[in-house]
Amino acid sequence: MAILSDRWIRRMATEHGMIEPFVEAQKRDGMISYGLSSYGYDARVAPEFKIFTNVNSITVDPKSFSDEGFVNREADVCVIPPNSFALARTVEYFRIPRDVLVICLGKSTYARCGIIVNVTPLEPEWEGHVTLEFSNTTPLPAKIYANEGACQFLFLQGNEPCEVSYRDRAGKYMGQRGVTLPRL
Repeated sequence: MAILSDRWIRRMATEHGMIEPFVEAQKRDGMISYGLSSYGYDARVAPEFKIFTNVNSITVDPKSFSDEGFVNREADVCVIPPNSFALARTVEYFRIPRDVLVICLGKSTYARCGIIVNVTPLEPEWEGHVTLEFSNTTPLPAKIYANEGACQFLFLQGNEPCEVSYRDRAGKYMGQRGVTLPRL
């Protein structure tokens, strides 16, 4: 399994629509960087947030998930309360090739502030906006900046195309748009 370069990512994005919209070079001018890097792509967070709140005393249950535990915000900045959590999504829409698995890592700028970004792998032939999970591990409020870098995606090519892809399985998160809550 090889990690794929900027040349491969650029070609797949521009010729095959793997990442839309696609930013060909790192952008940073006073913001958290995003765009194409040497061996990855730094995606942006969209200005659409679901912030966990305990106002309704909801129990978080992945088998019976209620959106009553969220406050919805559309803003350029999201403030996550201390020791809390927010969901967001990427600006970019991804289409993953059949012989590729994508792993996501958080940006060091956020990690150094105690903000952890969690994303499960993007499986072969999955497509959609990526739902991002931001955990504020600090005892202080923490800011997330919309339309700036949130995480880096690394593209790993398998030794051959998989036998059964996410599309073949009709995965439950296929084609998701917007912030997508847990599904069974």
